[in-house]
Formats: sequence, C-alpha cells, structure tokens
Amino acid sequence: MTSDRNNPFRIAQQQFDMAADILDLPESIRAVLRVPQRELTVNFPVKLDDGNTRMFTGYRVQHNLGRGPVKGGIRYHPDVDIDEVRALAMWMTWKCALVNIPYGGAKGGVIVDPKQLSLSELERLTRRFATEISILLGPEKDIPAPDMGTNAQMMAWIMDTISMHRGYTVPAVITGKPINIGGSLGRVEATGRGVMLMVRDIARRLGRGHDGLRVVVQGFGNVGSTAAYLLEEIGCKVIGISDATGGYYRPSGLDITAMRTFTDRHSFRLLEGYSDPGVERISGEELLELDCDVLIPAAVENQITELNADRIKASIIVEGANGPTTPDADQILTERGVTIVPDILANAGGVIVSYFEWVQGLQEFFWDESDVNGKLERIIIGALDDVWKMSRSRGLPLRTAAYLLAVQRVADANQTRGVYP
Repeated sequence: MTSDRNNPFRIAQQQFDMAADILDLPESIRAVLRVPQRELTVNFPVKLDDGNTRMFTGYRVQHNLGRGPVKGGIRYHPDVDIDEVRALAMWMTWKCALVNIPYGGAKGGVIVDPKQLSLSELERLTRRFATEISILLGPEKDIPAPDMGTNAQMMAWIMDTISMHRGYTVPAVITGKPINIGGSLGRVEATGRGVMLMVRDIARRLGRGHDGLRVVVQGFGNVGSTAAYLLEEIGCKVIGISDATGGYYRPSGLDITAMRTFTDRHSFRLLEGYSDPGVERISGEELLELDCDVLIPAAVENQITELNADRIKASIIVEGANGPTTPDADQILTERGVTIVPDILANAGGVIVSYFEWVQGLQEFFWDESDVNGKLERIIIGALDDVWKMSRSRGLPLRTAAYLLAVQRVADANQTRGVYP
C-alpha cells in the first residue's frame, strides 16, 4: 500500500486542483470532475485447475462521460486497489481530452498475479470478471482495453463473453484484440510509438537532434520495449533498460533487438538470464539515476519521488507509464530545469489507436498500418503542438499546460450538457 502522500488518487486530485485553480473553474464543475461518476467493485469465484475455488476482487471505475463513452484498460496485478483504479480512470479522462478524441476515462483491475495462474485459469477469471462488469460495458458506454498484466488474448475472451451474452458478435466492445477478430494494425506498438514520437519531437523543440541521444528506459514490457526499439531505429542510443528482474546497462548502447528476441523466447517475457559482453547488471533504483539525456519511466506509478528527484541526471523525462512522477518530485525536477513530457500526452498513443480500432469495428472498414501510424503521428504531434504553445505563451511547465487544455475541454463539455434532471 502507498502512503497517503503518494496515493495515486490523491495525486490525481492534486493535479486536477492545480489546473482548476488556474482556470478558475466554478465550484459546481470542480465537484463533478474531482471524483469518479461510477465505481463498481466485484467479488467473484474462479474454479482453479486443482478443483478448488478461489475468490478474486476486481474494479471498474468510470470517471467522466461528458465527452463520450468511457475508455480505459484492465489491469491484472497483485497491488491493484480502488484508489489506483480511480486515479487511472481520471488520468484517462484528461488523456482523451488532450488528444481530442470523443471519450471519457475509465479503468479496471483485478487483484491477481497473472503469473501464478495457468492459461485456463486466466481464461475463467477473465470471462467471469467480464460477466461481473458487463452491466457497464458496451460500444456506446464503456470500451476496455489491455493494460499491465493483460493482453490481446484476454481481450478476445472478453469480446467473446460479451458477444455470447448479447447473442451476436460485438467487436467494438473492446480494443486491443487480435487482428483476426477485428483488432487494428499498429495497436500493439501504438503506445511505444507515441513515446518515440515525443522523444524525437521534444528534442527537436529544445534545439537538440535525436541522433545519438542517450536514452534510459525503465520497464521492458510492451511500452518500454517498443519505445526502445523504435528509438534505436531513429538513431538514439539506448544505454539502460530495466524490468522486474533488475537493470541492464552498457554505456556504448544495448542491443535492443537481441533483448526483445530474448524476452520473446522466455517465460513471462522477462530479461532474467540475459547476458551480453559489456552489459552491467544494476538495480532498478540505479537505473533511474544513470547519466543520460532522456529518461523514460515506463513501468508503474510513483517511481520518481522527492527521495530520488535530486539524483535524476536526465535533462528530458518522457513518461511512458501513468503517474510515474509524484508532485513533489515534479516540482524539484522543474526547478532544476528538467523538461517533463507528461503521461497524459506521452503515452496517449495507445488510446489514440484504440479509438481507431473502435471506429474500424463500428464501421467494419479497416485501415492498413501506414494509415494507422500516420493518423497516430498527426494526432499526437498536434496535441504536443497545443501543449507546447500553451507552455511557451504562459510560461508554464508542459504538465501544467497539458492539464489546462484537457481539464478545460472536459469542463466545457460538462457545462454545455448541463445537469440532469
């Protein structure tokens, strides 16, 4: 459990309050946007392979539906709790508004370590959880997606479960599906691709080329490994990587292709056992403090805090994870002149392409990968343009500028719609 000071939902509310104060939002709008609109907690049984039954707890939180149906992933992790899910749902609202797609924010999670369950147990858990939260789901209501600990196969099980309930196939009820049942080309790489685009463009805006930038990536899951691979492709030098097994560092640059090949061949896609001449094993804490140009925290929340912010050597931080930097650390880093591309912008590539997948599913008309990648780049770079202009015109950090734009858009939608009844 996190301390109240680093509680994700308290942090999310603190970030909202900051933006609301600057925007001078009416108290009536603040009251609506400061808390989730709906929260569902479910306790459900799953039969294990040995014949025993185990109870699990899961959540689905919908923060705000003012701009459209809600969108947000489903996380399987032993540390999931309701405040984490509330925070992630709120951040999704701002993320969708910032990139100007017609969604509100939601999030879901189950308290489980997926590595401790067999594939058949995971299927039974996923289908039962989908059934428990099905009262909230639908293409016009709430569209989940993969998150930490979940994948395309689990999204397929959810789509099939909801389709069985309805009596017909409902491809647009979920995104992040396999391609052969209506998934979108480019979806798997979308979040990491967005992170790469943010590194490339923020370096350019700061008067630095991206070629030869020394990059450190915390997290080697889908987001971190994709971002590292794409950054290497455009000429950056990825010198540090970490996952749950620890950190891997080589000043001359790591072989990201070899590391991805290794994880693809090993259980749970971990780097444990990986070796290469000159690669030094370091701790996850040491990795964050490496001398580098760009740091990409792409793991979980609360990784950069007031305890280590003074030791961060990167001049640019691009937040691949949600909520990796606490407000106290944010202030320390900003005062030191570190440029932070905030999570609600930096990792928005996933929800942008999820939106594309939803649209394709509704229309049953599919785009090729170059179309998807081109549209993704246009939208996320357009959002960076908006944030950059706001930041420069008002002398604000990028995070503050992003929140002002996002919160104002959601507030405007809620004010225009009014209060029912």
